[in-house]
Amino acid sequence: MTIIIDECAVHYEKYGKGPVVLFLHGWGDSLKTFRDLSDNLKKHYTIMTLDLLGFGESDSPKETYSLEKYAMFVKQFLEKTDNNPYAIIGHSNGGAIAIRGVSSGILSCEKLILIASSGVRSTYNKRKNFLRASAKAAKLMTMVLPESTQMKIKRKVYKKLGSDLFVAEHLQDTFKKVVSEDVLHDAAMIIQPTLLIYGSADHATPVKYGEMFAKQIENSDLKIIDGADHFLHHTHGEKVNKLVLDFLDR
Repeated sequence: MTIIIDECAVHYEKYGKGPVVLFLHGWGDSLKTFRDLSDNLKKHYTIMTLDLLGFGESDSPKETYSLEKYAMFVKQFLEKTDNNPYAIIGHSNGGAIAIRGVSSGILSCEKLILIASSGVRSTYNKRKNFLRASAKAAKLMTMVLPESTQMKIKRKVYKKLGSDLFVAEHLQDTFKKVVSEDVLHDAAMIIQPTLLIYGSADHATPVKYGEMFAKQIENSDLKIIDGADHFLHHTHGEKVNKLVLDFLDR
């Protein structure tokens, strides 16, 4: 299904029955990432998934977006589709959007689930300086080469250094904005029961992020899945499904 928000076409899906559960995907991903998890819940819950602006089948935003603007966009989406979520589930950057939205009152829900949520930027700032220096060095070394060749080398440099800057090249300004926003202190304002799920082998959003969020969110429960990486809802779907369903059914 498609709905228009701020002159942008937004792709979304709605199915199932019962209380509404809203899913927010991560950077460079789409609503498809939650297919297995949402299929497991649809017998008891109404599933709402959407492609955030700039991803999947939705249009790109017409301006630079921040976490707050994405949260406001989600609020508009819920108002236009006349849905009030019982729970919000966010993965990675979707988790950071949920934290900013719920903590500020932009978004409301009874329960919150954060899967490998990002939003702790203290470690990113150090890496950002390293990325900036490395990119500058790459630019100096390749400036005599054709522009297309320069871009290919630049992509390889960023990929090697673990940056998602070129995952969505059309959103570079938004990416820089989003990854500069720390939501760790925002998390202290969350009063909803919150389930945090992290993988022990996740290098993008390591377990220490989950521990830091758990300390900030008073009514929270941190679960660590041994051997799971950043996309633990794919690689360890059965365990994630059980944790999510048990938490929602309490």
